[in-house]
Amino acid sequence: MILTVAYLVAGVVLAWFGGEMFVKGGVGLADWARWPKAVVGVTVAAFGTSSPELMVAVNAAMDGVPNISLGDVLGSNVVNISLVLAVVLAASGMKAEDDGVRRDWTVALMTPVVLYVLLWDGWFSRLDAVFLLCAFAAWLAFVIRHARAHARRQERTARRAAPYKAGFFILAGLGLLVVAAKFVVIGGKGVAEALGWSPFIVGAVVVAGATSTPELATTLVSRMRGHHDVGIGNILGSNIFNAFCIAAVAALIRPYPVKLPEVAPSLAFGVLTVLLVLPGRGGVLRRWRGVVLLALYGGYLLLTLSQNTTPTH
Repeated sequence: MILTVAYLVAGVVLAWFGGEMFVKGGVGLADWARWPKAVVGVTVAAFGTSSPELMVAVNAAMDGVPNISLGDVLGSNVVNISLVLAVVLAASGMKAEDDGVRRDWTVALMTPVVLYVLLWDGWFSRLDAVFLLCAFAAWLAFVIRHARAHARRQERTARRAAPYKAGFFILAGLGLLVVAAKFVVIGGKGVAEALGWSPFIVGAVVVAGATSTPELATTLVSRMRGHHDVGIGNILGSNIFNAFCIAAVAALIRPYPVKLPEVAPSLAFGVLTVLLVLPGRGGVLRRWRGVVLLALYGGYLLLTLSQNTTPTH
């Protein structure tokens, strides 16, 4: 137990330093490319902070337990909003300034619905995976188009900082975030398996919380530095990437059966939590939303744990 706690503490510390460096690099990259900070948040930051989920998906599929990956993906999407974003909102509120945030919010709202339709037959097939990857590619094309249009509107003669420094901070920060998530996963997964939870529950509750450590660090640091769009974009982009890309990767490697009643709570809470972060007038997200989301997270944990009908031993 002492070693488990040590892993968890080390993971939190590394996540903080990694998030600080990652946000600094992401903002520098946005300035260099003349992209909106929300675009960097929804792409570079989101894909980077979701790398632990990707590693979990590949390893789980290769080990013959892809349900852990699905639980991680769906659970992470709930955790990202109802815990990670909720903590920041409850503390100080946030403001979405880029128009692209509403577009990404709409796609994030659609992801649980699309997954529910695909999993209705109780099977996550390779055909389902291909459809999700195509949807992800289409969304990414729209994001890049928006970024290029923004860049063309900027002053072409303005001085641009060299991208090398930003690239260094992004890679160094991402490295620390990945190691941090790995430490937290090791500590948390051991405790959950000792309790006899099913693979999906382990993924949805423990692994999801652990692999969301990078998102938490990045969102907190973004808010503290005044880069609201990076934090909000990071959360929305991570949810889209998790559902449309990472879940698909695991199914491509190893298609598998899905118990719809087991995944339904995560999908339902996925829709509800995204609805609660629709930017209000002027893009403002007030503190009360964070409080409500934290209450929902508590309900989500209780409902998900009640579905644990298949012990691991």
